[in-house]
Amino acid sequence: MESGPVVIDVSRFLADPTSAEALEDCKKLVKTLQDTSCLVIKHPKVNEEDNSRFLDMMEKYYEQPVEELMKDVHPEWSYQLGATPEFTEEPRDHSEVITKLLPQYAAHAPKGADPKWRFFWRIGDRPEDTKFPELNCPPVIPKAFPEWQNVMDSWGSLMLSSIETVAEMIATGYNLPKDSITNLMKNGPHLLAPTGSDLKRFGTLDQIFAGFHYDFNLLTIHGKSRYPGLYIWLRDGTRVPVKVPNGCLLLQAGKQLEWITGGDILAGFHEVVVTEDTLKVMEKSKEDGKSLWRISSTLFGHVASDKNLTILEPFNNPQNLEKYPNILAGKQSEAELEMIKLSKK
Repeated sequence: MESGPVVIDVSRFLADPTSAEALEDCKKLVKTLQDTSCLVIKHPKVNEEDNSRFLDMMEKYYEQPVEELMKDVHPEWSYQLGATPEFTEEPRDHSEVITKLLPQYAAHAPKGADPKWRFFWRIGDRPEDTKFPELNCPPVIPKAFPEWQNVMDSWGSLMLSSIETVAEMIATGYNLPKDSITNLMKNGPHLLAPTGSDLKRFGTLDQIFAGFHYDFNLLTIHGKSRYPGLYIWLRDGTRVPVKVPNGCLLLQAGKQLEWITGGDILAGFHEVVVTEDTLKVMEKSKEDGKSLWRISSTLFGHVASDKNLTILEPFNNPQNLEKYPNILAGKQSEAELEMIKLSKK
């Protein structure tokens, strides 16, 4: 695992989810998430060209003047669509977790809000009727990018379908009906959420771009970034740098998955910082005249806002219910947004 997350090819499951080989892959996938909270999947429909087209457009977007970017900012929607300016999103205080890490696996202690931009773009259908309109509001389309909707939708749909495949594999690996988790995701507030970090201004060693945190959604998926710097922590506290092979996607367990498995799979902690390797790639990019914005190709898959976070059958016992009570997913999301300063109640 020191060399990076486990890679699982989902082709056998896609070809025949009932085959013995597919079931073996599902069991391996669940075991990997139990141990590490993350994995890399090889998906037959993922290719680097699609990821590159997406990254190219996002680099151009973040390179615009700040006044142009600010036109896409909507704090009245808790920044849940459109742009979120740098120094807005604050990682929660996880100092209790950080102090327990061994020195060789230490995290960078966050100091205030993250110096990264983010853009939220919804993927998939939204509910016709919802108690959580802020989590399900209309899209923001930047004026200078006629290709925006097509590029975002095509890449985002591929990422969401990959999350759905993994959700089916998790259910199968637990000997549950295949749609046990995807049914919870239907009409969820799934968000394609590329971050932009300006290495020209903040490209110094150990600069934090995303402070030590977990994701509060169900599953998070990332395409390959052009700049290294993502670290993850395994269940045993080991820190591992993430390298995503070409044509693959990285998945991380979020708090909603921890919730519905009663803690059998934990939300994984991670951070993004400037490393020696980041600086090397930066120097090469300068020489080649390439963008110095670090883009993360990220999608957050959610349980639908109006559905309950209910513990799945194998884990539904009084002890787990005390720690993970039944709660509307939208209420859980609103509480987490307040904690990271995106929602001001």
